[in-house]
Amino acid sequence: MAKNLVIVESPSKSRTIEKYLGKDFKVVSSKGHIRDLATTGKYGLGVDIENDFKPNYIAVEGKTKLINDLKKEVKNHDKIFLATDPDREGEAISWHLKDSLDIKDNDYERVLFHEITKDKVIEAFNHTRKIDDDLVHSQEARRILDRIIGFRLSKLMQSKTGGKSAGRVQSVALKLIVDREREIEAFVPEEYWTITAIFDEFEAKLFNYDHKDFEIHSEEEADNVLSQLSKHFLIDSIETKQKAKKAKPPYITSTLQQDAVNKLNMPSKKTMSVAQKLYEGVDLENETVGLITYMRTDSVRLSDEFIASGYNFIEKEYGKEYVGYAKITKKKENVQDAHEAIRPTSILRTPEKVKKYLSSDEYKLYSMIYYRALASIMADAKVNATTVILDNNNYQFKATGQVLVFDGYLKVYKDYENSEDKILPALDKYKDGGIDSNEITKEQHFTQPPARYTEAKLIKEMEELGIGRPSTYAKIIDTIKEREYVILDDKKFKPTEIGYETTDKLQEFFSGIINVEYTAKMEKDLDDISDANQDEIALLRAFYDEFEPLIQKAFKEMDKKGPESTGETCPECGSDLVVRKGKYGEFVACGNYPECKYIKKEEKTVKEICTCPKCKGKIIERTSKTGKIFYGCNNFPKCKVATWDLPTGELCPECKGLLVDNKGTIKWSSCSFEK
Repeated sequence: MAKNLVIVESPSKSRTIEKYLGKDFKVVSSKGHIRDLATTGKYGLGVDIENDFKPNYIAVEGKTKLINDLKKEVKNHDKIFLATDPDREGEAISWHLKDSLDIKDNDYERVLFHEITKDKVIEAFNHTRKIDDDLVHSQEARRILDRIIGFRLSKLMQSKTGGKSAGRVQSVALKLIVDREREIEAFVPEEYWTITAIFDEFEAKLFNYDHKDFEIHSEEEADNVLSQLSKHFLIDSIETKQKAKKAKPPYITSTLQQDAVNKLNMPSKKTMSVAQKLYEGVDLENETVGLITYMRTDSVRLSDEFIASGYNFIEKEYGKEYVGYAKITKKKENVQDAHEAIRPTSILRTPEKVKKYLSSDEYKLYSMIYYRALASIMADAKVNATTVILDNNNYQFKATGQVLVFDGYLKVYKDYENSEDKILPALDKYKDGGIDSNEITKEQHFTQPPARYTEAKLIKEMEELGIGRPSTYAKIIDTIKEREYVILDDKKFKPTEIGYETTDKLQEFFSGIINVEYTAKMEKDLDDISDANQDEIALLRAFYDEFEPLIQKAFKEMDKKGPESTGETCPECGSDLVVRKGKYGEFVACGNYPECKYIKKEEKTVKEICTCPKCKGKIIERTSKTGKIFYGCNNFPKCKVATWDLPTGELCPECKGLLVDNKGTIKWSSCSFEK
């Protein structure tokens, strides 16, 4: 029997690591969190508020047997290694394992690795430590805080509005979307005009008058300018400068999510799931190996080892002139620098080499991560940027051009970043005599309202404002979509009626807490706990003393929104009929419920598609229990002809079954016929 027991979070990770460690180690998985707060005690919080916010932990549903199995494993091994994820959440899981499995201080070690490769895993086991209590306290304070706010506000919203939930960060993210929509609604467009001089090989825009900023606000003003212009222009100046175009730093969690949405059309939730697989391990020909470093990080730092190997690779593949430098950005507040940036575990594992082992999504995401990291240590691209200023009766026009003279990092990154040449002709020859335009045009424009948030823009905004953590963005966005607080309109977030109502009610009673500034400060305070610069009990007490009077007041004074009347009368008791919301959408029922349980039955129109080829009944449009449209015979269950695809009404010449339209292909599933 193996002497050492290693506990990780993921079953797939456990299989990979066990291969690396050998026969003296047994690796098992906790399958994520094994304990969470109970729903007992005051307000069902699972927290003893009067006793310094002492948490009451219970086994996660369905995990009791797993915990008992892990206890047996612990008793049967000499040494326990807690190898959960290398972040605050992972530290807390390790503490819960130690506490619930009765592991003694002398019997365990905490192991952290940021990439799952054989060398790094073995190195990590040679540099162990004990559990970091400050990190655990930080996670615990965050969990308690979110439980108090989430439970209390959610119950309030459920009892007073049509809202389903509220939360410390969730509600602030929703407020950003609602505020933006109201900015759009209140926006008043302003008229402005542009004037463009068109030449044979380029165009120039009016931007100054007498070398001062100049704007045109009406057609009358535009016509006045045009009346003062001739077709002849003098060359005021020609300036050419070589500029360096720098690569972006490697990915952190938030920028990875943003680019995955923008460049791959991959939602943040899916991005993190795919990244998790790339991190935990992929089966290559002769080994199982993690392809990327840990994907929850807000540091752009790269290891010296990776940089050195990257330089060697770049010089060998592209030439010495392409070797660059590691991009360093100003460290933002609240950045946790314990982890590296998201990068490939080996620069030698190019996307092309591992493509055959990856799914389509894995390959796309790995390629984006790989080339971003590689580009970040390559030489700057260089462009010759030319600016030409032309003068016409003291009105200045500007034309710009750019020519790439050295591709640098764009050698590998051009597919992810637009960089097109805009060539200006040689204009030096016109310096003395000037140049004539072919045409001078005017064009009307209107200022545009601020754009709605896309998923990528919302993540960027949350990061810049310091609300939430990168690891939680995907879950937050998913929650406000699931709660139907927002809808996606052309891939942009638009608040629903209930989204507006929830935000307005929260702002009426909790404006001092549900706002960007307060939430960002709370994030900083929670981070300070992990650095031993903040006391978690004092933080929770200060919050609760402010929050509890507000929630008590809201329960007493917040108006309860009743169902909307239809203007019709209940045929059974004479009360008003109202619109209610149920599991399967809106329905009309008596407003005197539960005394009267009348529900108005809506007559459903049957959409006939064609004649059933089997029984000569009618193929009609039907709806499954999950709400999905399908097509089946109206004589069901006697006749069971059914298909998910829309029937064409024609019969298959081979099997005489119905032909259906499957994404533009006419076929029938009962045989191989297609047309």
